[in-house]
Amino acid sequence: MSANLQSSSSARRAPRFVGAALCALLSLSAGRALGQTNTGTTLGQFLLIEPSARVAGMGNAGVALGSGLEAVYYNPAALGQEDKPGVVLARGAWIGGLTHLNMAVSAPVGFGRIYAAVTSLTSGEMEVRTVEHPEGTGERFSASDVALSLGYGRMMSDRFAAGFQVNYSQENIWHSSVSALTVNFGTLFRTSEDGLRIGASLSNFGTKASYDGRDLRIVYDNDPGAHGDNGTLPGLVVTDAFPVPVLFRVGLAKPYAMGHGSRLLVEVDASHPRDNSESMNAGAELSIQNSLALRAGYQGLFLKDSEEGLTLGVGIRGVFQECHFHLDFAWADEGRLDSSQRFSLGANF
Repeated sequence: MSANLQSSSSARRAPRFVGAALCALLSLSAGRALGQTNTGTTLGQFLLIEPSARVAGMGNAGVALGSGLEAVYYNPAALGQEDKPGVVLARGAWIGGLTHLNMAVSAPVGFGRIYAAVTSLTSGEMEVRTVEHPEGTGERFSASDVALSLGYGRMMSDRFAAGFQVNYSQENIWHSSVSALTVNFGTLFRTSEDGLRIGASLSNFGTKASYDGRDLRIVYDNDPGAHGDNGTLPGLVVTDAFPVPVLFRVGLAKPYAMGHGSRLLVEVDASHPRDNSESMNAGAELSIQNSLALRAGYQGLFLKDSEEGLTLGVGIRGVFQECHFHLDFAWADEGRLDSSQRFSLGANF
């Protein structure tokens, strides 16, 4: 009897807790002028590339999705909804010929769920070109980014979940690099098992960082007009410290039973980034017999100078012995930058 009363009390306190959490996240993400976008002023932009083919097909609206390992990128609180060990592998053919890879695993523990992920973005080798050698110096270089993530989430009550994630990221270009440590927070509340879901998350909250490396070690002439001085003095180019791309998301999701084993999930997200204007993403997923999923969405609504737009996706789900697996594909319009595609394969054991 006392356990039931405690659960009921927790459920009544959850909405107030959600409201307080949303206010706290909003206050943390505030602080820039509404008319200023600051586009291109943050490092670690690869952290904003959404890895999930499922959510990408839904216009990248996933902060209130609340189910599936793919939703953890958008909201660490989604970990609280996972009750089995899981793994997901994702590959994206990104714009400019870049390759985006992501692998994530999760497992339940006695006090919640834990999560680990690795993400990379690679360019492949390119020619080194200079003003003196516009056709190439004969040298080749590459640019690559990598992020390692550890997370934890749990159900705080039968309706409310919370989670966090710590990320270590590094950007490399030839012999120079920059590293940053960021943290993600998220909350998720559902009114009932199949009711409205309210999600909020703050991603990439961290400090500034600057580039360093062999490429910034130079030689210079302190007085080019003087004769007889040392014209090859050692020097160091010091770069500015750039902030990380903090992003606040809040969203609503609602599933609808369509009959004959079909279900429609609709979600709308609002985003408040540190380095761009506010925008919205919206999408829907139609699941048929829990085996085929058709998805569509639109990303970058109201985003200033946006090149994003329509997204489409499809997914297949199945069961092999005791393994539940899913295979997903997504296509996204990137405007003048052509398009991007994502593939992901996941399983729960």
